[in-house]
Amino acid sequence: MSGVGVRLVQKVSSTRGFAKAAPYVIPALDRAVHRLTRGKVLLSARMLPGLVLTSTGARSGLPRRTPLACMPEEDGRGWLLVGSNFGRTGHPAWTANLLAHPDAEISWKGRDIPVTARLLAGEERAAAWEAALAFWPPYATYQARVEREIRLFRIAVK
Repeated sequence: MSGVGVRLVQKVSSTRGFAKAAPYVIPALDRAVHRLTRGKVLLSARMLPGLVLTSTGARSGLPRRTPLACMPEEDGRGWLLVGSNFGRTGHPAWTANLLAHPDAEISWKGRDIPVTARLLAGEERAAAWEAALAFWPPYATYQARVEREIRLFRIAVK
């Protein structure tokens, strides 16, 4: 996608209307396409790298599959996950799942990979947040809309 196209998508994704519709539309489309392509394609990954997180429900104990944008780390064995919830008030459910059950699995480029998640805090979180903002500037708009601190997780191959 061209630089103009990326900037347009970033601008649209920063709007309140997008924040209201996207949490319902994008994951449903991503799950369907991911299933149909046997884990090889995520529509949202056309703009940002994406994965499907399979975590254990914090309350239910059942497997929960969530398509997410991610920021791959340079070593190729870790990813940064941003619990922005598109700038909506509450933390996304997948973040509570990882807090309760940090062992999870991701589907990344058609491969299933066991991972462990860790909530970032302090200086490590601050550095990761700066990297996330450079990677996807709309995260700043999402944070400005909410009083909660957006959760950041580092997930790593077990």
